[in-house]
Amino acid sequence: MPTTRFAPSPTGLLHLGHAHSALFAFQQAKGGRFLLRIEDIDHTRCRPEFDAAALEDLHWLGLRWDPPVRRQSNHLDSYTIALQQLEADGLLYPCFCTRRDIEAEIARAGSAPQGPDGPVYPGVCRALDATTRAVWRQEGRPHAWRLAMDRAVARATQAAGPLRFYERSRGWVLAEPAVFGDVVLARKDIRTSYHLAVTLDDALQGVEVVTRGEDLLPATHIHRLLQALLKLPVPEWHHHGLIRDQTGRRLAKRDGARALADLRAQGLTAPEVRALAGFGEIDLNHSPSPSGAAQQPGDDSGGDR
Repeated sequence: MPTTRFAPSPTGLLHLGHAHSALFAFQQAKGGRFLLRIEDIDHTRCRPEFDAAALEDLHWLGLRWDPPVRRQSNHLDSYTIALQQLEADGLLYPCFCTRRDIEAEIARAGSAPQGPDGPVYPGVCRALDATTRAVWRQEGRPHAWRLAMDRAVARATQAAGPLRFYERSRGWVLAEPAVFGDVVLARKDIRTSYHLAVTLDDALQGVEVVTRGEDLLPATHIHRLLQALLKLPVPEWHHHGLIRDQTGRRLAKRDGARALADLRAQGLTAPEVRALAGFGEIDLNHSPSPSGAAQQPGDDSGGDR
């Protein structure tokens, strides 16, 4: 009886790809717990109206979840504590680079190793001495926090051996986070990152099967490393296929994918939209756990569970 979750970001309206992901997670939780998390740490792009619209769309699809809804913006202290732990362990360093600085360094070097997300950070600030770092921080220079990947991998494997994770459609996978280089764990404007927040949230919410699109499979290598460093429980993963348009391109907000609200306005019914999302036959009976029954589905208590 696994615990799963659906975790959209309120940066736009939900589309068929989101519906597929939500229904997939719901189906995997059959007999267990299905959670909803709103990943709203990006204050520059997230909007409360998209948050509210997501809840409405999911209810309209027929989905119900175990309350409360967790909103990342209410739990920033959790991420700060984890960052402080990693810093105390000597696994983080401040990065003062701008995007232009990084591009200039890559151009100067002639090339840069390619990771799953593009060019790997060239390590400009990794070589800064402690005095310079302290002075620049005291001056208030904006900085991100990067994971010192070589030290982090060495620390994790020394304690636990080679890192692996179980992916339900692929079996056991050897984690290779080093190919990402020194990833950002806290942005300059947001004192966390997707990688750190999602890893902590899944642990704090007791998620046992992480379901999400196959485009996020590479990120699992980083998340498995963070779990080892922070001594967090290790779930299973199940990365599903993506809904694509007629040209084969995956549906995405930035590409103007048709919103569920538009499909509703055109008169499509919830069963018809579920069928378009690949779930024409799905049992939607779900009883929230008794421990959460007293709270409303749209509420977040503000505390870590």
